[in-house]
Amino acid sequence: MKYQAITVTELNKYIKEKIGADEFLNNVLIKGEISNFKHHYTGHMYFTLKDENSLIKCIMFKSYTTTLKFMPKDGMKVMVFGTVSVFERDGVYQIYAKAMQEDGMGSLYTAYEELKAKLEKEGLFDASRKKKIPFMPTSIGVLTSNTGAVIRDIINVSTRRNPNVYLKLFPVPVQGEGAGEKIAEAIRIMNKQNMADVLILARGGGSLEDLWPFNEEVVARAIYESELPIISAVGHETDFTIADFVADLRAPTPSAAAELAVPDIKEVMRKLENCESRSRNSLNKKIELMRLRYEKCMASRVFKEPLQKINEWYLSVDMKIKAMENSVTTTLQQAQKNAGKVIAKLDTLSPLKTLARGYCITQKEGKVINKAEYLKKEDEISLLFCDGEKKAKVL
Repeated sequence: MKYQAITVTELNKYIKEKIGADEFLNNVLIKGEISNFKHHYTGHMYFTLKDENSLIKCIMFKSYTTTLKFMPKDGMKVMVFGTVSVFERDGVYQIYAKAMQEDGMGSLYTAYEELKAKLEKEGLFDASRKKKIPFMPTSIGVLTSNTGAVIRDIINVSTRRNPNVYLKLFPVPVQGEGAGEKIAEAIRIMNKQNMADVLILARGGGSLEDLWPFNEEVVARAIYESELPIISAVGHETDFTIADFVADLRAPTPSAAAELAVPDIKEVMRKLENCESRSRNSLNKKIELMRLRYEKCMASRVFKEPLQKINEWYLSVDMKIKAMENSVTTTLQQAQKNAGKVIAKLDTLSPLKTLARGYCITQKEGKVINKAEYLKKEDEISLLFCDGEKKAKVL
């Protein structure tokens, strides 16, 4: 049998036509768990649908995504309705999704939510226990893979912001079985040996499965027990792991973690220079103000003719004393004059004055007699004169 060679394009096109002719594959309803989900800026959604044994790539164009009533996430169990076809360029068959609905949560996502709720209840996420990131660390411990873009990004950002900072890399696996235990052990070793001022726990983006070591309880508790402050920078900005919630600070990306941990030395110097300039200006203003006050004081009469001012004070005091003496003298004279008038009035009203004019006071048994009818014949009476007393008897 003689075979005729065909091109790759022709083969892919043939397979696509064969699949397209299959009625079952044109309208298929498939269920599985979402993985490697990506919402493209164009509005299209790219993801993988998997079960325990297999997986298949899926794409949902923007015209269909607008009908969704939820936002797909890694770990979600969904039912997808669409068409199976071949992407000729890559020779890959995939599902072109037209509709999608939730079919419960995937096992990993369920485990994630259960552990998150448990640790939150225990207080591992409390803001009150989070440690402050040092402003100017001299050494920074980095826990990540020793290959790949993550460590290069951290090195580039750190050295650009402050070339004097010392980075200490502690290589750890960031995905796969056993990675969580090794990450936790690295955190404990860094603490035990006090190897840095602050730690950065970093990894690039990935699916929920790829990021799973950072969702393990052993890693969460190692972060919580760490005496060194930890910045978590796992995945992309939209990825949230258990490590992010427990860490003292979350960075959206590894590069951002380096920016948070390492202050820009140029910016620091600029701020210091500004502070120095403001302090110098403030000090100069105070010195100038004190100089003006000094010159004003030296130009005043108090400093030019100090005795003159003292003499003026003495003169003022003398005048006040003289005024007080005059006031006291006037007051005494007026008091004496008023006392003389009162004495004269009292003297006029005195009984002795009346007696001196020839009158006398008649008393009987110590009582004053002012009417003749009160006396009877043979009554003994006393007569008081201005110069003495005489006894008498009524005839």
